[in-house]
Amino acid sequence: MITRFLWQGMDRNVRLFVLLVLAIGIALPLLNQLTPPGSAFHVPAWLMQLMGKYLCYALLALAVDLVWGFCGILSLGHGAFFALGGYCMGMYLMRQIGSRGVYGNPLLPDFMVFLNYKELPWFWYGFNHFWFAMIMVVVIPSLLALALGWFAFRSRVTGVYLSIITQAMTFALMLAFFRNDMGLGGNNGMTDFKEILGFSVQADGTRAVLYFASAVALALGLVVSAAVVGSRFGKALTAVRDAESRMRFLGYRVEGYKLFVFVLSAAMAGIAGALYVPQVGIINPSEFSPANSIEAVLWVAVGGRGTLIGPVIGAFIVNFGKTWLTGALPEVWLFALGALFIVVTLLLPKGVVGLWGQIKARSQAKKARAPA
Repeated sequence: MITRFLWQGMDRNVRLFVLLVLAIGIALPLLNQLTPPGSAFHVPAWLMQLMGKYLCYALLALAVDLVWGFCGILSLGHGAFFALGGYCMGMYLMRQIGSRGVYGNPLLPDFMVFLNYKELPWFWYGFNHFWFAMIMVVVIPSLLALALGWFAFRSRVTGVYLSIITQAMTFALMLAFFRNDMGLGGNNGMTDFKEILGFSVQADGTRAVLYFASAVALALGLVVSAAVVGSRFGKALTAVRDAESRMRFLGYRVEGYKLFVFVLSAAMAGIAGALYVPQVGIINPSEFSPANSIEAVLWVAVGGRGTLIGPVIGAFIVNFGKTWLTGALPEVWLFALGALFIVVTLLLPKGVVGLWGQIKARSQAKKARAPA
């Protein structure tokens, strides 16, 4: 029944896109593992790792679109939820190093030994278990979103004021995590991971599984998001976005709608961060940077706000451009990003996925104005 509900909540385009994501998630690992390095069909490990990062970014963009595109909440702090999920995964991976660290301490991570910690902080207990870490990946970002959303939405904080609050939150967390006495690696963060679930993090087979897991997570994110926005709850959610005061007048508890979708979005961002960390091999406080959250909003705007598919495409387009430009013309990247934002704002209000409809509408308008 649940599967039928989720599947029926998607339109044809979203269904095809989910199948495409799953197909690519299966094809690339198989081509990496089953074809020889000299083959034209071989996918190198570095490319699979890069695509895995893009899939995590796409899931983050989808989380932002869920609150911004369908509820009208412009969050400039979703990078904080992404980073918290990443830190939960990083804590698990650090506990798996054991005595193989530089200082050989079986219990304390290397940075704690270097900083003269005598015992493991209480909040590290349990992270030696994978199941516990995965629960925390969802719970910690969700609790932060619940606390922030509860006070903000009950106080009827909206618009630019809410955006500023979310940005202040991620900036405050960044400053806090930079401190060495937080017990989370300070400025250097966490790195030098060895294994996950007993498998080497650096092995091609592990990277293939992580890539596949990222594709599955994105596909599930699309399915759940489509089910939410396609339901009666989703219709009320978009009504809150378009006419919040009218919904309050009709007797709807607007705060509940906003809080639910905000917490769900934070959980999705946390999962994206958890999948991101073992693929890049590091997590540090720079992930909390407000610029990262703003960049995620730009991915959504480029792809198409309120479309589900658009943010995924936007995340791939912008990050591919970033990867290419930072290698070829590193001094141009920030100017290109600013120019892209201006172009999207002025010429592509519905993003890349809305470009065809925009062209078609203009063509029909020209035909209507043409003399008979």
